[in-house]
Amino acid sequence: MHKPPPASSYDPTATGKLTAAEVALLPYRPGVGVLLLNRDDRVFVAQRIDMRGEAWQMPQGGIDKGEQPREAAFRELEEEIGTAKAEILAESCDWLNYDLPIDLVPKLWKGRYRGQRQKWFAMRFLGRDVDIDIAGPHAEFSRWRWAAMAEVPELIVEFKADLYRQIVAEFAPLIARRE
Repeated sequence: MHKPPPASSYDPTATGKLTAAEVALLPYRPGVGVLLLNRDDRVFVAQRIDMRGEAWQMPQGGIDKGEQPREAAFRELEEEIGTAKAEILAESCDWLNYDLPIDLVPKLWKGRYRGQRQKWFAMRFLGRDVDIDIAGPHAEFSRWRWAAMAEVPELIVEFKADLYRQIVAEFAPLIARRE
């Protein structure tokens, strides 16, 4: 059994200045992400609860010590959307990185990481929309919706946009095969 995640890994009041050279020496946080497709090949995205502006994302999070990426992906689904009713369709060929903007480094994960190194999974949602509950005990999202895959990179915060374009490019053939 895994311990529940902290209430939030984001502390907007955290202060501290790091130089680009100091940030470059920090490691990446190991994590996973899930591109969750419904029966109509639309992608689950949710609005982050801790952001004032539009900041949609797919389910993602850290890998706990001793946990395998596949386990972490299903755990993150359960924690973030209230259900893990899904099956894996594909796994990203490589681990994918993104870097945080320097001013965010001290505010996320207590300033221990420069960004995340993630293994991504494309999954098919096997449940119904009513199975999704983003208001769980560790709520990270204020609302959610299904989006067209091509739209997903445009919804994310700018510093993750390249990562999302890579994910969409890698998993887009899953939809093309079904058409």
